[in-house]
Amino acid sequence: MKKLLTRFFGALACVVLGWVAWSFVAAPIVPAMWEAPPNPELTGVFASNNRLENVDTVSMPDLGPEDVACSGDGWFYSGLEDGQIVRFNKQGNTTLFAQTQGRPLGMTFDAQGALIVADAYQGLLKIGEEGRVETLVDQYLGRRLQFVDDVDIAADGTIYFSDASMRFEFHNNLLDFYEGSMTGRLFAYSPKTRAVELLLDGLFFANGVALGPDDAYVLINETGLGRVQRFWLKGPQAGSSDVFVEHLPGTPDNINYDGDKTFWIAMPSLRAGVDAVAHLPLLRRLVSVLPRALQEAAATPVSFVLGVDLNGSVVANLQDPALGYNYITSATPCDDDLWLGSLHMTSAGYLPRPEATN
Repeated sequence: MKKLLTRFFGALACVVLGWVAWSFVAAPIVPAMWEAPPNPELTGVFASNNRLENVDTVSMPDLGPEDVACSGDGWFYSGLEDGQIVRFNKQGNTTLFAQTQGRPLGMTFDAQGALIVADAYQGLLKIGEEGRVETLVDQYLGRRLQFVDDVDIAADGTIYFSDASMRFEFHNNLLDFYEGSMTGRLFAYSPKTRAVELLLDGLFFANGVALGPDDAYVLINETGLGRVQRFWLKGPQAGSSDVFVEHLPGTPDNINYDGDKTFWIAMPSLRAGVDAVAHLPLLRRLVSVLPRALQEAAATPVSFVLGVDLNGSVVANLQDPALGYNYITSATPCDDDLWLGSLHMTSAGYLPRPEATN
């Protein structure tokens, strides 16, 4: 019996060692060393509450209305997992507006009424009233953009957009967090000259984009570090960047400005799981070869939206511990409502725009 147990555990050890060795060869990532910033978790201004428990919803024909664009005439637009962009209203009327053949994410309207879309696979797109899709940008310096994520437009027509990662695409986006190579970028595109300018690089999963008052600066969410960076466009600091918000307990996705005094930040998950493996490159390499469902174990879905003022201070904290409408990826102010998007839901959500309480 003892010999059998010895042989069994010896064989098991060989299998484990073999799997570890294979993982080193097959791993799609080259883990970089990085240090997780302080995490306040759900304490203080981030304390748990139920202010998101009563979210109304509009059903979508497919999964994942990641962002919601407001046309101002009672109609709204959102991109779905199957490449559809749908047009809908509060009454639940939904029609197909366009098909990008990709994965439409962030979107907003330009001054001429065209819908400008950040498509993870197809690049920066322009869609006219008739639903015709035009590619504005899909490469930079001869290299295809890997993961176009979000977009905002300045008063002069300049389009600011993010490229989340130079290493991984939307379908394997979790690998970017396990690798930690920080290859996200922020770009500016001029429709007049068709020139593309790189503003910031070295970002840990460049995500939501929002222009500030008078287009003096543009904000860019760094999902992997739980912070928001600011790139100055005007004034004495033009061309430089600084940190606008940091030490968030969640992973900031999209960010939207209400045109007055508040930026709305959506956080689909908490940071704790990703932070826990920051200093464990070997473990990250091993996890990278596991099925996606197991990789997702590091991300704890939440129902979480923050409002921050023009100084980056938290002025609104909206949560729902019951996870009614969860994995929120965008919070878009439109008239008197706040519209919510999610990669995991089959509906868009909305609620009366909350007043700042903090």
